[in-house]
Amino acid sequence: MSEDFLIRHCSPTLAGIKTGNLFSCDCPDKGSLTKALSGFNRKLVPKGIRILPLRVGKGRALIYVYRPHALENDLADPHARELLLSYGYRPENRNACVIHLIRRLRSAEEFPHEIGLFLSYPPEDVLGFIRNRACGHKCQGCWKVYGDEQKAKSTFEQYSQCSKIYFQQWKQGKSIEQLTVAG
Repeated sequence: MSEDFLIRHCSPTLAGIKTGNLFSCDCPDKGSLTKALSGFNRKLVPKGIRILPLRVGKGRALIYVYRPHALENDLADPHARELLLSYGYRPENRNACVIHLIRRLRSAEEFPHEIGLFLSYPPEDVLGFIRNRACGHKCQGCWKVYGDEQKAKSTFEQYSQCSKIYFQQWKQGKSIEQLTVAG
């Protein structure tokens, strides 16, 4: 996993405008992945970012890049709390929530769609996706929208612009540490 990968997939989180990003990458061996993630965490934890492998297997890894303090705020939302409680989470403890998410990803028969709450998706859209089985949405961008369509479109554009700017800045020589906003 390279710095390029983080910049391409996680710029809004690095910029502090999004709680977390999720991406899948090749993982030929766990040792190399652990070493790469440790290196990134040494650079980014002081800026308020954590990087965790949520699931590793079959030559792939599902990586979660997030801001723990922002996650704590997102999980405190009453609608998010209610949804998380229904899936056995303890929303008052963000670390326990991440651990529970990892367990669900590794053992659940169905993908745990509540993961959207860990990625700054509005609770109404996460609930709408679950209840409607991904059908009947108003629009689609980073996620499927069931609630405020205009706000979501504005957010999609903000994330897209951030990603373009960050990638351009990175290509011009800025390091991931320079591009990451302290939080």
